[in-house]
Amino acid sequence: MKTFLRLLLLLACAITAHAQSSKYEMRAVWLTTIGGIDWPHSYANSSHSIAIQKRELTTILDRLQQAGVNTVLLQTRVRSSTIFPSQMEPWDACLSGHPGISPGYDALQFCIDECHKRGIECHAWIVTIPVGKWNSYSCRQLRKKYPRLIVKIGDEGYMDPEKSETGDYLARFCREVTRRYDVDGIHLDYIRYPETWRLKVSRQQGRQNITSIVRKISQAVRQEKPWVMLSCSPIGKYDDLSRYKSGGWNANTTVCQDAQAWLRDGLMDALMPMMYFQGNNFFPFAVNWKEFAYGRIVAPGLAVYMLHPNERNWALDIIEREMYVLREQGLGHTFFRSKFLTDNTKGVYSFTKNFNQTPALVPPMDWTGRQPPYPPRQLHLQRGMQTDRLSWPGAHDRSGADYLLYNVYASESYPVDIMDARNLIGTRLRQTSLAVPHSGRPLNYAVTAVDRYGQESTPIESQRLQKVPVKVDFRQLIVGKPRKRYKRR
Repeated sequence: MKTFLRLLLLLACAITAHAQSSKYEMRAVWLTTIGGIDWPHSYANSSHSIAIQKRELTTILDRLQQAGVNTVLLQTRVRSSTIFPSQMEPWDACLSGHPGISPGYDALQFCIDECHKRGIECHAWIVTIPVGKWNSYSCRQLRKKYPRLIVKIGDEGYMDPEKSETGDYLARFCREVTRRYDVDGIHLDYIRYPETWRLKVSRQQGRQNITSIVRKISQAVRQEKPWVMLSCSPIGKYDDLSRYKSGGWNANTTVCQDAQAWLRDGLMDALMPMMYFQGNNFFPFAVNWKEFAYGRIVAPGLAVYMLHPNERNWALDIIEREMYVLREQGLGHTFFRSKFLTDNTKGVYSFTKNFNQTPALVPPMDWTGRQPPYPPRQLHLQRGMQTDRLSWPGAHDRSGADYLLYNVYASESYPVDIMDARNLIGTRLRQTSLAVPHSGRPLNYAVTAVDRYGQESTPIESQRLQKVPVKVDFRQLIVGKPRKRYKRR
C-alpha cells in the first residue's frame, strides 16, 4: 500500500517535474527485421542497393544515439531464418527479397560495428519457439532436418518445448552467434509456450520444460563468452498480484514462463517484460518486476506503437508517465518498436530526446563476482586554443575478455565527479584517444577503463585547473566528432 501511494504521488507531479536520470540506466529499443517493418525498407542485390540498405540502418542508429538509446536489440533469428550467414539456418527474405538468398553482406556484423562506433550495445534478438508459416521456405528446411521437433498449430510451425532436443538446438544456435560475433548480449523472444498450445502436462512441468531450454542456452552462451548479457522479453505481467489480477494473461501461469526465477537462479542477466498496458495494468506490475529483480536489470517494454492512430491511438502522456515512474523506480525502458520511436509518433522521439538529456551507461553485471579492470596508468593532455587532445595507454583487464573499453569525463570542477552523468562525454570507446572541442575554455578530464561486464575502473585524471565555465553537449562528443556546443538547462 505504501508503494502504491508513493506511485500515486509521483504520477501527480510527473508532468511538471523532470525525473533526474542516473548514470546507469538501460535505454533499449527493439529493432525489428521481420518483413522489414523497422528495417530494411528496400532489398539488397547489388553494391548500390547494399549501400542504400546500410545507409538506412546508420540513419536509424544515428537517431537512436541522439535520443540517448544505449542498447539495440536487433532481430537476428527471424523465423527459423537469419540476417547473417548461418551454418544452421537459411537467410531470411527481409534483406534480399528472396528466402535463402544472401544480400551480399553480413547485416549482423555491420550493425554490431555501427552500434559500437556510436557507443551503443548491440544484442542479438533471437526468436526462439515460432519458426514461421508451415509451408515457408525456412520452416520446411527445419522440418526436413528435425521432423519430430516441429509442431503445427493452425498454419504456423513451432518448436516443441516438451522435446529436450529443442533446448539443444536453440543452445547450439545461440552458441554459434556468440562464438562468431562480438555481440554484447543474446536476447531471447517467445521463450514460452504458444498461447494456442493445448497444455497436457501440469503448469509446474510446463515451467520446468521452458526453464530447461533457458538453462541450456545460458550454459552455452556463458561457456563461450561469460560477459555476453543474457536477457529475454517475458509477458508483461508475471502473475496475478494480491490486489491486481492479470486478466488471464501472464508469464508464469498462462505460458509457463518463470522469468523471475531465471533472474534469481542466475540464468538471466536482464528482463524486458512486454508491458504494453497502461494505468493499473502497468504500474503495480512494474513494481512487482522490480521487487523480484534480485539485483539484475529490468527494463520494461513500452508500447510506443500504441500511439499510432492505426493501433490504439494512445495519448503521448501515457508513455511519458510510464517513463517517469520507471526512472523513479530505478528501472530502465525498452521501446517497441524502433520505427514508431524514430518516426516521432505523436512527439515520442522529441520527448525521449529531452527526457534523456544526459547519457547513461548500461548497468554493469557486477553480480558475476569479477574484479573491475585497473585504470589507465597515465592520461596525456595536449591543450589547444579550441580543442584538447586526450590520450592514454591501454589498461589491464582482469575479466578474461578480449578487449577493454573506455569512458571519458569532463568537468569544470576538480576532481571530476564520474558519478555525475552530465560529465560523461565519451562512452564505450575502443580507441585510446579523444579530441574535445572547448571553444577556448579548457576542462578537467578523467578516463576510466571498462570491461565487457560493464564494470568500471577508478579514474585517471588530468592535472587540476581553475574552475572555468563551460558547456559540453555529450551527444556531439560521444562518438568523438567535434561539433557545436550547447547550453545546459
